[in-house]
Amino acid sequence: MILQYEVGNIIATNAYFYIDDETRHGFLIDAGAEAQRLLHIINERKIIIEKILITHGHYDHIGAAAEIQQALNIPICMQKNGKIYAENPAWNMSAAFGNEIILKNVTYLEDYSEIILNSNKNFKLKIIPCAGHTTDGAIYYSEKDGVAFVGDTIFLGSYGRTDLPGGDTETLFDNIKSKIFTLPDETILLSGHTPPTTVQAEKASFGRFF
Repeated sequence: MILQYEVGNIIATNAYFYIDDETRHGFLIDAGAEAQRLLHIINERKIIIEKILITHGHYDHIGAAAEIQQALNIPICMQKNGKIYAENPAWNMSAAFGNEIILKNVTYLEDYSEIILNSNKNFKLKIIPCAGHTTDGAIYYSEKDGVAFVGDTIFLGSYGRTDLPGGDTETLFDNIKSKIFTLPDETILLSGHTPPTTVQAEKASFGRFF
């Protein structure tokens, strides 16, 4: 089960619950804002979140993570290059909006490692590094369910900006081609700010960029 909620009032960001139907345990991906609303959804849906997974360390993707971590006593997980974003409000861009965000007690994940649900070892995601929008950009991919949570690496018909700290257009395009467009064509891409798309659709769309 995948639940998508738009959160935030400065920049609307998609927060996702990726939940095992059998155990009703799962992961929260990109807790960007509105911690109390997300906690209410967790309680209302009677789901158990085991980990918060972050696709990249911009403020609109991490803004509610610390509060939810404290409320549920669960790990926040990021790609291994995420430390500078977690700990530096200039890099995560929260300083620019006058509400500095610093994440502590973060678990930094090795590239291509698997995040496995404690309550069901067959329910898991693989972290695939996709720098370019940020240096810590990553996607979380389920081969079994044919879905990838791609953050701001790629959107419906577009891609993440590269003019912020750690961004690089050439790196982003290289990773889109080598990490995302090599997934099966039918893979559903769930991004940080647009409706869902697929690998096949974006291969066709990206002809004007490459």
